[in-house]
Amino acid sequence: MGLLSEGTPLQWSEVSKYVDHVREHGIIQLLHTLEKYKNRQNDPFLWGDEVEYIVVNLSDGKATLGLRQNDILGKLMLISDSENVNFHPEYGRYMIESTPLKPFDASWDSLIDLETNMRHRRQIASRYMTPTEHLVTMSSYPLLGVGHFAETEGTVKGPVTQSEFMPDEIINLHPRFPTLSSNIRERRGKKVEITVPVFHDVNTPQPWVDPLLKDRPVGVSSQEIYMDAMGFGMGCCCLQLTFQGASIDGARDLYDALAPLTPLFLALSAGSPVFRGVVADQDVRWNVISQSVDDRTDDEKKTIPKSRYDSIDCYISRKNEILNQNTDFYNDIPVVTNDKVTEQLREGGLENDPLLVQHFSHYFIRDPLVIFEELLDQDDKNSMDHFENIQTTNWQTMRFKPPPNASIGWRTEFRPCEIQFTDFENAAFCVVVVLLARTIVANKLCFYQPISQIDENMKQAHVRDPVHRAKFWVRLSVQDQDKDSKPVFKQLTLNDIFNGNDEYIGLLPLVRDYLKSPHSEPLPEKVSNKVNQYLDLLSKRASGELDTAATWIRKFINSHPDYKHDSIVTEKINFDLVTAINKIGSGEGWNTIAQSMFRGF
Repeated sequence: MGLLSEGTPLQWSEVSKYVDHVREHGIIQLLHTLEKYKNRQNDPFLWGDEVEYIVVNLSDGKATLGLRQNDILGKLMLISDSENVNFHPEYGRYMIESTPLKPFDASWDSLIDLETNMRHRRQIASRYMTPTEHLVTMSSYPLLGVGHFAETEGTVKGPVTQSEFMPDEIINLHPRFPTLSSNIRERRGKKVEITVPVFHDVNTPQPWVDPLLKDRPVGVSSQEIYMDAMGFGMGCCCLQLTFQGASIDGARDLYDALAPLTPLFLALSAGSPVFRGVVADQDVRWNVISQSVDDRTDDEKKTIPKSRYDSIDCYISRKNEILNQNTDFYNDIPVVTNDKVTEQLREGGLENDPLLVQHFSHYFIRDPLVIFEELLDQDDKNSMDHFENIQTTNWQTMRFKPPPNASIGWRTEFRPCEIQFTDFENAAFCVVVVLLARTIVANKLCFYQPISQIDENMKQAHVRDPVHRAKFWVRLSVQDQDKDSKPVFKQLTLNDIFNGNDEYIGLLPLVRDYLKSPHSEPLPEKVSNKVNQYLDLLSKRASGELDTAATWIRKFINSHPDYKHDSIVTEKINFDLVTAINKIGSGEGWNTIAQSMFRGF
């Protein structure tokens, strides 16, 4: 969701006058926070999730996105704190985000409380839907940008996005969101340009002819699905986790430890095989969002390799000896930094912390995208708004988060996962990541690999059907803590990585061993049963025994009587697909229509 300040947003022509002011004061605010909380120790292990939903109208054989976000959220904001739920707006007016009001702790019971809380959130939000509205968790809406895909007809080519497909009316009414959209477009000097490869089915024309595109932009291949608005990316739904570390170093260590896992969980959670009504030759949303908020000019692309929404560029741990002894080996890609910010950080007390300097200096190569006139001048000792302005618009696979106040500690956010159809699946992904985090910390496991390998793994995560068709670089010796040893890296399948093989122990066996280890309290039976279900689900998804959400969607489309095997998803297919996903999310059809995803559960 990002920073939702109130006030008068400046257009890009005005914002550009104040970018240096925001950067300078953002770093001053960061330095004050570092000084205030750098010695904070022994915070409890806390964690929480974020789930994003879409609201869909299913009526008279047609599915349309519901745009009553303001009305629904207005009622949800009145929910009693005793319910332990919290709801937030998201980019699209058809989207709602939910979190637990209070974070979960390190108790075993919290591992099963999560799914209960997720179901409770869904039930509460559903109370405020009309009879035809439904709360659905799916990563990308198949007909987004196709015809009258939303309940209120808008006009394309609006002043905010100037999109050929997406009316401005679908954007959240809070001024941050349309301003963010228009300022990205104005800063880059043209509309955003999003392309993903078309999946060529047996009747897909060669070369492919886009039925909705009159004039193909220069540089866009005839083999690509073209999109031109921020909403195509930020209108996707995801699943995120945030952890509180014991200290600043604990949070930094966890950031590094989980970073190599981000492409793996992106691939295993794959749920986005259709964009703008066309079946794609990829299964995930990540590069769509990355392109949708890419504010770089053509000249900047020559020197800044990545969008501000991308994978991480460098590790940041200060006390890990393996990294400290081999920094250049692991941080092996060029990291673009802001020289002025680097100097400001060094002079502000970080002269002996080069990795943290590099991390934040890299973030601050970006311009602030939304500035509110009333918030230009702030109390830098007590406000973090200028810092968060830039921090929260660097959307990477991991995020290191300073304390916003004295009641919250240093945190690490895990951001790659695609949302799943059911609360059971979403809880499974979250709990497995939580247990991996605990396993890593307890056993001091080492997942360090060169950043360039993580970048390659992100590309592999975008391969269609990554469970069967992709291999990912991993460090084989995760239990080796010798800083002088020569690690071995190898490309393995998701099955090998999650379930293990003769040369790699596997992520899930590591968790199972941790749960049985002497320093771990025995799990209560009800917790053990549920956690084993979660581990089994991911194990079977990784082995290919059970389908990912993306594979299930492809099979549904392929078997639909209205599908002509031409890569086009019709309104009838979309209605039946979303109706089926809504039923699955409500707990129906697991042993019938969704058997290939849930067999045995």
